[in-house]
Amino acid sequence: MEYYFSTKKMSVGYHKRPLIQNMDISVKKGEILTLIGPNGAGKSTVLKSIARQLKLIDGVMYLNNQDMVQMSGAELSQKMAVVLTDKLRTEMMTCEDVVATGRYPYTGRFGILSKADYKVVEEAMELVHVAEIKNEDFTRISDGQRQRVMLARAICQEPEIIILDEPTSYLDVKYKLEFLSVLQEMRRKKHLTVIMSLHELELAARVSDKILCINGEYAERFGKPEEIFVPGYIAKLFSITSGSFDEENGSMELSAADGPAAVFVIAGGGRGKTTYRRLQREGISFITGILFENDLDYPVAKALAAEVITAEAFEPITDMVFKKAKQRMDSCERVICCRKTFGSFEAANQELLAFARQRGKIIETEA
Repeated sequence: MEYYFSTKKMSVGYHKRPLIQNMDISVKKGEILTLIGPNGAGKSTVLKSIARQLKLIDGVMYLNNQDMVQMSGAELSQKMAVVLTDKLRTEMMTCEDVVATGRYPYTGRFGILSKADYKVVEEAMELVHVAEIKNEDFTRISDGQRQRVMLARAICQEPEIIILDEPTSYLDVKYKLEFLSVLQEMRRKKHLTVIMSLHELELAARVSDKILCINGEYAERFGKPEEIFVPGYIAKLFSITSGSFDEENGSMELSAADGPAAVFVIAGGGRGKTTYRRLQREGISFITGILFENDLDYPVAKALAAEVITAEAFEPITDMVFKKAKQRMDSCERVICCRKTFGSFEAANQELLAFARQRGKIIETEA
């Protein structure tokens, strides 16, 4: 399959001074490409350049094998829709009026909409759940509603490619998921190609076919999510020095508490995450175990615990690991058990609880 959008040695910037240089990007029709990177790294500059709002410093952009510089504005507007963070200036316009402007590339010089045009407008507003506010003044609705109205405007333009700059910034979790679901549905049904920037890394990993990593000087990496979200890379890209980001499951955690561990946490099966985070908030350092390396608790434990006693997944817990757990428990003042019952592979953790009682430890339960 040929690439629908691609660049060759594209350099972008301002006033003839390059900001990000020599980008080679390639996206197939119906794919979603997401730009990620720190604030101020140049994501918006790249998107504005692709939308032809900024002139390229160097290189070429191709849309369906055509040099985009050679395409007329009218030709491009029938193929590409753009939703950037710049505020749309409206005067006495309803939400429906704003969405209807997306039909102007098809209306001729007088801009008169036909019944068919209004039907497209109505369908676009229903698709992103803003039909109920169609008669509201566009300047008086919330930021989240405004974002969805602008998406409806882009959709009713019936583009082949859509450019979106931080489209979920003002949306709550419900509308973030609905918004991205709409994009996925349009990409499947209408083969819409999407190029956007996102702050939410976990959403970028789930919704994207390709990811472009911008670091302020050049496009550092370009590839599939599984090629980008590898251990340690996101921390490097964003220069994370406090807390952590787990690329495998998209979880973000604050820094672990300092000092010697005063608590041993018996957890597993995802039951310990709440306790780990509570202890971190209270500034209490802790040790936890015995956790299998594929346990739901393990990513959070790895980020927040002073030490994690682990066992290899799908293998019996060895005597050496059990002995180490007992030694670490003995060094702690109290024990928190997050389990009411133990599975057949967790006999060692049940024995640890018995060992804590035998040693007279202060035992708290949070199951």
